[in-house]
Amino acid sequence: MASEGVGSSQSWKDVYRGMSSDNIKGLVLALSSSIFIGASFIVKKKGLKKAAASGVRAGVGGYSYLFEPLWWVGMITMIVGEVANFAAYAFAPAILVTPLGALSIIISAVLAHVILRERLHTFGILGCALCVVGSITIVLHAPQEREIESVTEVWDLATEPAFLFYAAMVITTSLVLIFHYLPQYGQTHIMFYIGVCSLVGSLSVMSVKAIGIALKLTLSGMNQLIYPQTWAFTMIVIVCIITQMNYLNKALDTFNTAIVSPIYYVMFTSLTILASVIMFKDWDRQNPTQIVTELCGFVTILSGTFLLHKTKDMVDGPPTLPVRLPKHMDEEDGFGQEGIPLKRQDSLRS
Repeated sequence: MASEGVGSSQSWKDVYRGMSSDNIKGLVLALSSSIFIGASFIVKKKGLKKAAASGVRAGVGGYSYLFEPLWWVGMITMIVGEVANFAAYAFAPAILVTPLGALSIIISAVLAHVILRERLHTFGILGCALCVVGSITIVLHAPQEREIESVTEVWDLATEPAFLFYAAMVITTSLVLIFHYLPQYGQTHIMFYIGVCSLVGSLSVMSVKAIGIALKLTLSGMNQLIYPQTWAFTMIVIVCIITQMNYLNKALDTFNTAIVSPIYYVMFTSLTILASVIMFKDWDRQNPTQIVTELCGFVTILSGTFLLHKTKDMVDGPPTLPVRLPKHMDEEDGFGQEGIPLKRQDSLRS
């Protein structure tokens, strides 16, 4: 019995000793990133609203927001968050870093409640708590970072048949959405804007991780800037980020922030984890128990984001006669509940 107790104690020590210093660095950077990115959604939304009052809205192809200082403040805040996120990927696996983006949803939802007057229901608070619990579960069971000694190793992983097939599917699907579906349904169906952002984003994260590893190795004395693969990954990141920002701006301008943030998180995180599992083979270094626990943590986060989404327009207190939701949320942009243009809602009522 004593030997069994010692063995059990030792196994628990092994579990909690499993979080390496690199994983801890990645965790701190990911948390910092969530704070900045969550705040940036709100600041950019305020900038887009202000720009729309004096120019053409981003949702219908306008770029007047580029001349709005408040939008640039939000953009700079997002860049700071993305830089921290960029650094996090150099130290920790994507399965650890990406799901922690749920914390940016909490920050975004709370600030939207206070600043944009987008109501946060009691169940929304429960959703925030679920996101935190799920994030902690994933952090405690995340895999160790893969040991990589050159950016060429990352390139070899990226050019394996499985990941090449995934990348081809992502590019094809994104092009179909951009040129066929967005012109017709972009203004009324949020999934098309967010779909493009998420698909392209999964490729950008893999490239960002490659660049982060290259810079980390370069700073440690092994110059990776001499390899063309480093610059190839850099070009991929630039193209992907420009595409993401363009369609994310359109989504934020067209739909309620409380809808955009959780849906973008769920799709982006799911696709990024899938891409990481295919490319870096993260789950090859874990046992089934760890994998299942991580998935449970992720499902818990998804449950939290679902609650945030479904209760975004609910009002606390006893029910009253036909409640019409406050139209101040997005009416100044010409959009009402669920981000559907008000004119379209009127026609649906008639």
